[in-house]
Amino acid sequence: MNIWGKLIGSTGGFALGGPLGGLLGMIAGHAIDKIKNKKQPEQIVIKQVGFTIGVIALSAKMAKADGKVTREEIISFKRQVKVPQKEINNLGKIWNLAKKSTAGYEIYATQLADLFEPKSQVLEQLIFVLFNIAISDGKITNEEIDYLKRVNKIFGFDKNDFKRINSHYETNANDPYKTLGVEPHTDLKEIKKKWIKMSREIHPDKLLASGMPEEFISKNTTKLQDINNAWEKIKKLKK
Repeated sequence: MNIWGKLIGSTGGFALGGPLGGLLGMIAGHAIDKIKNKKQPEQIVIKQVGFTIGVIALSAKMAKADGKVTREEIISFKRQVKVPQKEINNLGKIWNLAKKSTAGYEIYATQLADLFEPKSQVLEQLIFVLFNIAISDGKITNEEIDYLKRVNKIFGFDKNDFKRINSHYETNANDPYKTLGVEPHTDLKEIKKKWIKMSREIHPDKLLASGMPEEFISKNTTKLQDINNAWEKIKKLKK
């Protein structure tokens, strides 16, 4: 069963609980039941559901961070998330509920931070999704940057982590040192260790085992390519 079937069909919004489970409960109602999935442990399924609802909720709040929701931002979200046509309506319902909710985005971000490990690559991938939505209309506003910094902090990342993530969206985004979060003077052996560590953490199998739904992984594989390309460039520069 794909993540959308788990979300709307037999998956436990009540098992997820909290504000994210509440959003799911508003659209699924009595369809939500105990999680029944023989292929994956219950805790992984709960994380997958939490991640999916969290992405939608924070994306909707992100799109409103500068006071307006543009068509480009909604299109950007759909490009990053593999959604079956039959589930578009349900996606829209959750998006609109989160967008109109009086609850602040912090409660959704905090629940996600509690659901995953601090500074988890799954959470970092979510920040990248939010960045992509913010920049989809051509620029990132100051209000959106403030929003992203706050979510970054709630997720357990520090200022240096934010600078590294933000560097992917700057005019010199092809700087391999910024991609790996190292300095040009850093020893090549240390850079290699950093590259290996990042590559392992961002590998699709690791993300899947950590609770990131496959539907999101298949749409967000460019970061691993960026990391590998950065390492190849640095090796040549250091020769």
